[in-house]
Amino acid sequence: MSPTNRTVVVTGIGATTPLGGDSASTWEGLLAGRSGVTPLEGERFAELPVRIAARAAVDPSEVLPRPLARKLDRSAQFAVIAAREAWADAGYTAPAGEDAQIAPERLGTVIASGIGGVTTLLDQYDVLKEKGVRRVSPHTVPMLMPNGPSANVGLEVNAQAGVHTPVSACASGAEAIGYAVEMIRTGRADVVLAGGTEAAIHPLPIAAFANMMAMSKNNENPEQASRPYDKARDGFVLGEGAGVVILESAEHAAARGARVYCEVLGQGLSADSHHIAQPEPTGRGVAAAVQNLLDNTGLDPAELVHLNAHATSTPQGDTAELKALRKVLGDDLDHIAISATKSMTGHLLGGAGGIETVATVLALYNRLAPPTINVDDLDEDIDADIVRGEPRKLPADGPISAINNSFGFGGHNVTLAFRTV
Repeated sequence: MSPTNRTVVVTGIGATTPLGGDSASTWEGLLAGRSGVTPLEGERFAELPVRIAARAAVDPSEVLPRPLARKLDRSAQFAVIAAREAWADAGYTAPAGEDAQIAPERLGTVIASGIGGVTTLLDQYDVLKEKGVRRVSPHTVPMLMPNGPSANVGLEVNAQAGVHTPVSACASGAEAIGYAVEMIRTGRADVVLAGGTEAAIHPLPIAAFANMMAMSKNNENPEQASRPYDKARDGFVLGEGAGVVILESAEHAAARGARVYCEVLGQGLSADSHHIAQPEPTGRGVAAAVQNLLDNTGLDPAELVHLNAHATSTPQGDTAELKALRKVLGDDLDHIAISATKSMTGHLLGGAGGIETVATVLALYNRLAPPTINVDDLDEDIDADIVRGEPRKLPADGPISAINNSFGFGGHNVTLAFRTV
């Protein structure tokens, strides 16, 4: 098929997060302003400076059959669960080919992870040290590969147009969705399962992040630890889970009579070239990504009504993001209702762009922005409209648009834009 510039729409969503084992329960938790952060129990976490995290509300062992689960890293388990929900939500009933609605060679997957199978790697090293070579699982290498989640989802649905895994730290999930959009626009695929997953709640990553002074140490009040935009914010809280969307060309969706959540307008990309871990303090790179988005999509800032912000609850990052938005959008920032859902889910690293895209899609579809919790004392440097306390109704009439920001260590900046249909 020759290259095209086709309209891309969202026809299915799936998630498993600290707020619920599917997208419906996750959305319910977001609207209720419920925190998924809890204490980390057990001896292995007892001596850590950070002893809180946002674990998945439903453990994969409760969903997946044991023979399958034992061959998948936890990150891949989450991805498979979210992808299965999204696939069914889009109206597909079997793998491509068996379901006549989509041919295998017209189907792709782009599922990202910032870290990959880190728990498999670390746990199997412990097995090697404690029990010897012969006890190391023969599934270790396929389990620890960062492309394992995307590959396993591809095997589930018989995707043959391409199976990809962009790795760009905490921007990975958003970059995956942007890559999937391009797969459809250029004619390489008609349907792509896209999103992000992460499962890194393990003593080593937590100790490392804590020693970087990146994580909240509010162990006494777990539910209040993630507090974007609040003066008392002191770092992010690690979360786990996955979010997956079904992206589809508008023509393909219409031909099969699919329900459409919204249109994906496109993506904006940039790199800070500032520091491997610290955000560029003026927001220069973020501003470049947002401007790139506007230039690529023709999006009118006057149409923007909602932002799902990156807002990890770090002192520098939260303000840099809003400075960048103000620089590009000017007064149009004032009519954008901003939600920081990491206040409830924690930060899923490479999975963040996936679940936050699901949240953004649902906010547009329901015309309702979820609140940001734990903003008890708003930082005076926050010059924007933060949704606090209760969900915010978005305009009921006419087309409205929203953006979702994701940024990652290494200076990766990705912003995605969506519009109602």
